[in-house]
Amino acid sequence: MALGKRSPLLGFEPSRCDYKDSLKKAGCTKLGIENPRGNVTIDEDKPVTNRKIDGGQNLRPDDITQIQPQKLTLDLRSGESQKFTLKFKRAEDYSIDLYFLMDLSDSMRSNLENVKNLGTELAKAMQHITKDLQIGFGSFLEKLVMPFILTTPKYLNNPCFPNDCSAPFSYKNVLSLTNDGTLFTQEVSKQKTSGNLDSPEGGFDAIMQAAVCKEVIGWKNVARLLVFSTDAGFHFAGDGKLGGIVHPNDGKCHLENNMYTKSNYFDYPTISQLVDTLNKNNIQIIFAVTEQFRELYQNLSTLIPKSAVGTLSTNSSNVIQLIIDAYNSLSSEVILDNSNLPAGVSISYISHCKHGVSGSGEEGRKCSNISIGDEVTFDIEITATGCPSEGKSETISIYPLGFNETVEIVLNFICECECRKDGIPNSLNCSNGNGTLECGICRCNEGRLGRLCECSQDAFLTDDLDANCRMNNGTDICSNSGQCVCGTCECKKRDNPGERYSGKFCECDNFSCDRSNNKLCGGHGRCECKKCICDANYTGSACECPLDTTACLASNSLICNDRGTCECGVCKCTDPKFEGPTCEICPTCSRICTQYKDCVECLYFGTGSKKQICDKDCKSFSLKSVKTKEELPKNPNHCKERDIDDCWFFFTYTTKNDDNIEVHVAEIKECPSGPDIIPIVAGVVAGIVLIGLALLLIWKLLMVIHDRREFAKFEKEKMNARWDTGDNPIYRSAVTTVMNPKYEGKS
Repeated sequence: MALGKRSPLLGFEPSRCDYKDSLKKAGCTKLGIENPRGNVTIDEDKPVTNRKIDGGQNLRPDDITQIQPQKLTLDLRSGESQKFTLKFKRAEDYSIDLYFLMDLSDSMRSNLENVKNLGTELAKAMQHITKDLQIGFGSFLEKLVMPFILTTPKYLNNPCFPNDCSAPFSYKNVLSLTNDGTLFTQEVSKQKTSGNLDSPEGGFDAIMQAAVCKEVIGWKNVARLLVFSTDAGFHFAGDGKLGGIVHPNDGKCHLENNMYTKSNYFDYPTISQLVDTLNKNNIQIIFAVTEQFRELYQNLSTLIPKSAVGTLSTNSSNVIQLIIDAYNSLSSEVILDNSNLPAGVSISYISHCKHGVSGSGEEGRKCSNISIGDEVTFDIEITATGCPSEGKSETISIYPLGFNETVEIVLNFICECECRKDGIPNSLNCSNGNGTLECGICRCNEGRLGRLCECSQDAFLTDDLDANCRMNNGTDICSNSGQCVCGTCECKKRDNPGERYSGKFCECDNFSCDRSNNKLCGGHGRCECKKCICDANYTGSACECPLDTTACLASNSLICNDRGTCECGVCKCTDPKFEGPTCEICPTCSRICTQYKDCVECLYFGTGSKKQICDKDCKSFSLKSVKTKEELPKNPNHCKERDIDDCWFFFTYTTKNDDNIEVHVAEIKECPSGPDIIPIVAGVVAGIVLIGLALLLIWKLLMVIHDRREFAKFEKEKMNARWDTGDNPIYRSAVTTVMNPKYEGKS
């Protein structure tokens, strides 16, 4: 697009902003066409640090450069993008600030012992990563109000009684960042655990204070790591209401004598506050947590760019390796972000990573698996729409998350043409000197109006001019969408050339119609004078309603089963008993099955309670037969009823109207089968015989046992018997002895 500088007086009636060819056809000369272009200027371009070339000498953190260039100026014309490339190289031996923030609730007692020697041991372990390591220590517990802390004096003095521990606190900075590992060990060795009531801790308060209190903590312009160690969950914004704390966290430093003093006044920070604060201060956070809470902090880590989660062993003995692994993971990924982007300006990224891997969109912001000395590039495109900030320059920043290096970009917006500087005051082309000719149009002097300054405000009564620009007395001048110039409305122009005001009073436009699915006139019509003109087969204020009723047809080919109306392609059921997409579903229709049962039974099977009055009461039924229940129509109104013979029969019904009920009946019933007598009798007889035999065997067994016991008893008594060899006391000898004379003593 270009700007033609010929005046309408000279015969140039088309738009002054147009394509070059169109302007030439309209009569603009080559010198009369102005077409400013944007460009990119690199203001500061220090090369990235290369220690091999630089001799490997020790450099201060401020002397290390990882991103190039460092400062640019972009001249942006509306709709025209400007592109440039950023180079990032991960530096060797980059200085690190590591602040260890530890939960000192009593459950962390064993963990504290393993952290006491963290300073010297971590420095030794990280020698191959950096020679400049600063380490600090802070601890946190909970807000000092109920229900988080028991506020009785005895508890506030020693919450772990009878064990010895320190008084509860919210957050305290134990040791600011230092390179003295011995001092770290001494200060941490003095610490004691404390106690609180609930399981979640107030760690978010501690993270916020450790991030924003930069001078107290001692953060330098280096890689900043915050290690957050705990064995519990966390409180976040809103939980403070439990203790009557309702003031939102202000995100400011409130440390006095290294203690957080506003924990009972400000609520916990929100997660978004923490994300913004950590990004703003270029702090990378490492969550060192127990296995029980790993998943919780893993979910939190997905919301925080440049963060990592590691699992602590039971007593934190692996904390050093955990920190090294997490740091290597974080530092091997570079993610670009930007700040202060003004409205109307967009930015896009394309990454060129190792091994030819590229990405666009959100993936275009980052590269992974970057080793020390690796170099990656990012193609960046910035586009402005319209003229943001009223043409004033803006400054934005692009920076890699977790690194304290920033690319400063000054944006200059091309909103006017240079020809404005060459305006002709009191030009004869502006009604004989009543205005200044700028870029081919007239800027009228005070008191003059009109495109060519042809109108004088003194020549017209203001009320009369305004009246000519109103539809009636109750409306605004030019419908508040234009200016009244010499009694005629000149409608405003829109930033989008496809949107326009029209009409004698600027009362119409083509962009204020109703929308559906976030589309003007639902995408099925055009907007004319704030009303939608719908395409065929669509209706409604936003053309959102299709006239096609196909979606409303029920299985019986009736619209909405004749139980509702089709509105915008959706059935609105008028019969309260029916529901569903086509008003065919009847949740209460089980009682309808019972109601129709007698008529179906008498009409089809000739049985039932209505057998004698079937023709009279069931004349509205129209029956059709199928062989089995599986052949019944796929109809939601299925019925299963029991007849007079205790058999189940099956049917479906469709109510076309109150005088016509179409019923499909399955010919085959399901009847219960009678009992088989012979197996039953045989089973009973067999059971009696078996029971008798079992009883007989049991009796016989009992008799055998009894006899054996009696015999054993007899044998025992026999063994114990003692026979007397003396005279029997009841024996009496004979009184008279008679000898047989015939007895001769012979045997």
